[in-house]
Amino acid sequence: MEPDALKNAVSTEAKRLGFDACRFAPAVRPPHSDAFLQWLQEGKAGEMKWLEKNADRRTDPQLVLPGAKTIIVLARNYAPQEGSPATPSEYQIARYAWGEDYHEVLTPRVRALEQILAAHGGQQRSYVDTGPVLERDYAVLAGIGWHGKSTMVISRDLGAFFFLGAVLTTLEIPPDQPAVDRCGRCTRCIDVCPTAAITAPQQLDARRCVSYLTIELKGSIPLEMRPLIGNRIYGCDDCAAVCPWNRFAKSSTEARFAAKGFHTSMLLRDFLSLDDAGFRELFRDSPIKRIKRRGFLRNVCVALGNTGTHEDLPSLHKAAAEPEPLISEHAFWAIQEIARRTQLAEGPLASSPA
Repeated sequence: MEPDALKNAVSTEAKRLGFDACRFAPAVRPPHSDAFLQWLQEGKAGEMKWLEKNADRRTDPQLVLPGAKTIIVLARNYAPQEGSPATPSEYQIARYAWGEDYHEVLTPRVRALEQILAAHGGQQRSYVDTGPVLERDYAVLAGIGWHGKSTMVISRDLGAFFFLGAVLTTLEIPPDQPAVDRCGRCTRCIDVCPTAAITAPQQLDARRCVSYLTIELKGSIPLEMRPLIGNRIYGCDDCAAVCPWNRFAKSSTEARFAAKGFHTSMLLRDFLSLDDAGFRELFRDSPIKRIKRRGFLRNVCVALGNTGTHEDLPSLHKAAAEPEPLISEHAFWAIQEIARRTQLAEGPLASSPA
């Protein structure tokens, strides 16, 4: 099959598999390789040591797949349906975690494309956010979108809420044109960041990012960062949600990304009653399961510390007695924060003259 015909065949199959975009980039060194290595050297990846471990492979696709000539980049929209259930106002969960784990949903579909390529003599490696590939660089090279000032890839058609997959192949397929940066003077994503983690356009200090603090960080959340997390218990959408390009995006048609029932049926303190088996059952199909019960209840305690009331104290006192130190520490902090807020609110009244 001629390269152009193969490109059309892969694109057609990608559309049949449900992807919203399928574009092609040359398997060259990622444009942000030097910036990525500098970012690691400056320690801005925090505890994500796995990024350092395979940094050489992330900056050279030939170390991932020798002889790679093309990287096929796939995008799947996960913007929620209009009118779909959202999380209760007392807590927030990143949109991508409202439904089933996107790794489980998309990986089989990405790998399905390998069959067409293998039939034409290609060798392949495919990933959905799991391999040593700087997918965002290749998404820009392939024309899926451009690097937003938040470091997220922004698309004219998909906005900011979409997943990326990548297939490396030894077959040479004509590349698409790179995307043009269309952010202009807009700085909404920088301005809205609750922790000032976006330190400059396309510059992110992950150590301050709510998504890092609530997902990637495995230990105690720094005291100075806890109040800034607010009521977010898994990830953060703020920088993506304010992007004006979202107004052109359509809602996702993927039913498996729809919100689960717990989004509307559970209060924050209800999560504290989950034992290990209950946590695994509630989140068995969700990406939330990856942070395990200890990490999730840590986050719940922080959110309660920021927003909770006297009604939450019994649940927090039980959590403070947990044998798991990570949970008990953050529960005790939350109890102190609720007491402090109560004293601030009641203090002037209590001390006012009769």
